[in-house]
Amino acid sequence: MLKFAISRIIAAIPTLFIVSVSVFFLIRLIPGDPASLMLGDLADAASLADLRSRLGLDQSIPVQFTIWLGNILSGDFGRSITSQQEVLPLILGRLRVSAEIVLIAVLLASVIAVPAGMIAAWRQNSLTDVALVSIATVLLSIPAFWMGLLLLLLFVLKLGWLPLVGYVSISQDFMQGLLYIILPVATLLLHEIGVIMRMARASTLEVMQLDYITHARAKGLSEAAVMWRHAFKNAFGPTWTLIGIVLGNLLGGIAVIETVFAIPGLGRLLVEAIFARDYPVIQGCLLMIATIYVLVNLVVDLLYPVFDPKVNAQ
Repeated sequence: MLKFAISRIIAAIPTLFIVSVSVFFLIRLIPGDPASLMLGDLADAASLADLRSRLGLDQSIPVQFTIWLGNILSGDFGRSITSQQEVLPLILGRLRVSAEIVLIAVLLASVIAVPAGMIAAWRQNSLTDVALVSIATVLLSIPAFWMGLLLLLLFVLKLGWLPLVGYVSISQDFMQGLLYIILPVATLLLHEIGVIMRMARASTLEVMQLDYITHARAKGLSEAAVMWRHAFKNAFGPTWTLIGIVLGNLLGGIAVIETVFAIPGLGRLLVEAIFARDYPVIQGCLLMIATIYVLVNLVVDLLYPVFDPKVNAQ
């Protein structure tokens, strides 16, 4: 187990380095002079030269990357061009908002979808199976932003039960904050239920064909005991991997949902920075999103032996 964990941690280090290189050079591929784009066409030569110097744009690309990476490793992500705020605290504040919504949605989706997928597999080809698979397919077919708009139309404009858009931190006002995140969480929840349910069903069907399941049934165990004591642990392994991928994707990729519900999260910060050509914030957001994805998958790998005995034996 310790050897497995060390190997995964070591493997994550070059991945993070490649991510940093990719983020740095992707920004440099954007056409135009960043200093001119940020200051506008009316900027004088002195202002342009000063900004290029502050951003390190007057240095060679390898030197720029070395300086930038050194600053990143020391926790200095630079300063926002538009707001003049430090980039790292700005990103972390927005990440907390996104994480609050995403973690709740993924947790609830997993609690609902995993048992539902296993029940669908247990009752394969029955009416229950067809109904659950149909629900999962419908939920997967509806784009998340469209689901959000439908929920806004129903629960805000038609019924008037919830506030329209905006955000209040749960830590400041629990009840008010809860009202504002219900619809964003529900939007992500409904979509991810379909994704996780289908994976749980497929994994369970595969496990149920194995010999040890047949042996457990031959011993006279009830179907419930076979499912939850014997099939669940092995069937949950692939589903756990998918949950990690979903979590990593959502933490950095819910810009559309945050825009629909006017939530000041990390994805919306990235969109705003792109429109404003705020390069330090864009670089910081991209690096943070990629790092989150790598770290989430690292945690998934480290916890995988808990669900898959074969990995534990390595």
